[in-house]
Amino acid sequence: MKKINNIVIIVLLAFGFMAFYPIDGYDTTGIKRLYQLRKFQIDSVPYNRIPSGAYKTLDDIKLNLISRSDSIDELLTLDADFTKDMGRLFPGTGYSASIMDMTNPEKLRYAAFRENTGYQPGSVGKLAVLLAVMNQMAKVCPDSWEQRKMYLRDIKVTSRYWGLGDHHTIPVYDIEKDKLIKRKVVATDEFSLYEWLDHMVSVSNNGAASIMYREAMLMAAFGSDYVNLTADKAEQYFKDTPRDSLTNLAHTVVNEPLRKLGITEDDWRLGGMFTRSADKYVGRKGGSIGTPKGLMKFLVQLEQGKVVDRESSLEMKRIMYATDRRIRYAKSSRLDSAAVYFKSGSYYKCDRVKNPNCKDYAGNVFNYMNSVIIVEHPNDVNYIVCLMTNVLNKNSAGNHMYLASKIDDIINKDNNTMKEEVREEEYKNDNEESDN
Repeated sequence: MKKINNIVIIVLLAFGFMAFYPIDGYDTTGIKRLYQLRKFQIDSVPYNRIPSGAYKTLDDIKLNLISRSDSIDELLTLDADFTKDMGRLFPGTGYSASIMDMTNPEKLRYAAFRENTGYQPGSVGKLAVLLAVMNQMAKVCPDSWEQRKMYLRDIKVTSRYWGLGDHHTIPVYDIEKDKLIKRKVVATDEFSLYEWLDHMVSVSNNGAASIMYREAMLMAAFGSDYVNLTADKAEQYFKDTPRDSLTNLAHTVVNEPLRKLGITEDDWRLGGMFTRSADKYVGRKGGSIGTPKGLMKFLVQLEQGKVVDRESSLEMKRIMYATDRRIRYAKSSRLDSAAVYFKSGSYYKCDRVKNPNCKDYAGNVFNYMNSVIIVEHPNDVNYIVCLMTNVLNKNSAGNHMYLASKIDDIINKDNNTMKEEVREEEYKNDNEESDN
């Protein structure tokens, strides 16, 4: 088994301090940090980082649009009134969004604002790596989801040079010592595929993203033999394979699954890995871009169970489930009682000659900040938002949080109004029947 110039520029990819996956998921995934959270829960240890919406269990998480087999183009039909209401929230240039109210799966409402505008997706692009891994695992084990889960839990791989160079830390929990530390990835780190995926999505670690990108490539190259692949044989494969072949394979592995979902190159594409250390063997191709509509196409089909298959769609949604401190869009207090499935990403650039005081996440050359989220309220108001911004000289985290509250207010108000109209219609019908 696999052991398994004068201008000073600052460019940062990714951001994230959140933890994901349902707290009761340790037994099925082996993600060690979940063990500590579950222990806190069982022992009634106060843990104020978690809002009430973060306590869903594995069995609580469902897909909302299983009943809709429509094509994605049919589902993304603009609702004029809904779009008008939402459009009032956005100031114009620098903002783009797509919004799907799926409270009533049979009467979806879709709104969009500059939804085809392309942005550098930053760490939101890691969802394409997550898809690539799930897609390749389905090819490695085409007949058994349980077998796929076993391999994700039991196959362990080391970082080596692939995971180095990122300033983001990862949580490393020692169950026996009951000790959690946060540190950068080192070359000798060895984690299961599930744990590397968790590091990639939860704390948005770029090294983990490159490692899982690497593993998706190896799955594609070795097929069913991947499960017995050694680290030495994997490294030899990269040494022996021409660089252009590896670059083409990397491009195909992450982008082809998106195309199968009807997500075009202009909708969303990933141009390369997330750490410079990976450039040793794998080049970049085509550049990265994302649009609110492209990301919405992914999340809606995830809710339909169409991303790879129903089991994989559900598992990807679980991996996106936030179970710790929320940031940016997800930090809105309106969402405290809601379950949120979230990924945020940023990418900015500072020219310190123009402005020596240019701050982090407030780039003066470009300043991308992106949030994609599925929100599920206790009152069954459920919706998806894909928000992408490029507002210079300002940290847009507060803007995202403000828009989260306003969007939530509109959707909840609309659904309460619709429920009241239904109740009035039912009352009217009942009285008419009584009169008859």
